[in-house]
Amino acid sequence: MERIASFQVDHTRLLPGLYLSRRDGDTTTFDLRFKKPNTGDLLSNAEMHSVEHIIATLLRNSPQRDAVIYFGPMGCQTGFYFLFDSRRLTDDGAIRLLQEVFAAGAAYDGPMPGKSEAECGNCRNLDTALANAQCAFYRDLIQNWTEGDLRYEK
Repeated sequence: MERIASFQVDHTRLLPGLYLSRRDGDTTTFDLRFKKPNTGDLLSNAEMHSVEHIIATLLRNSPQRDAVIYFGPMGCQTGFYFLFDSRRLTDDGAIRLLQEVFAAGAAYDGPMPGKSEAECGNCRNLDTALANAQCAFYRDLIQNWTEGDLRYEK
């Protein structure tokens, strides 16, 4: 069986950052890595879930919303995937968009989007303060990121 692309990245050396994971036709996948592997320092379920709600909402309300295909957590709890339509958004535009939404997520002070049983199957662990802290970390990490920084080999 063929190994999938993400399993071919050396996770023992991968640093937090923003990476180009793959291109599938017009769909581009960015790997938003938050935590260092092999440290036991994973995002908690509440952090993952809270960041997902804030950032997915901000992306889908941005002027580039028609380019957004998906934003969601990695099963390994070290970050997120962002999929977008490359016909509508360039890599550089996607980097700028992520810089903007993570800055907005760090400053967000409204009610947590989707925090009700009717809107979310597990709304109990959503926490705006947790999302703010993780968004601030990632905002600072990628604030000067460019297309040249998207390579896994760092």
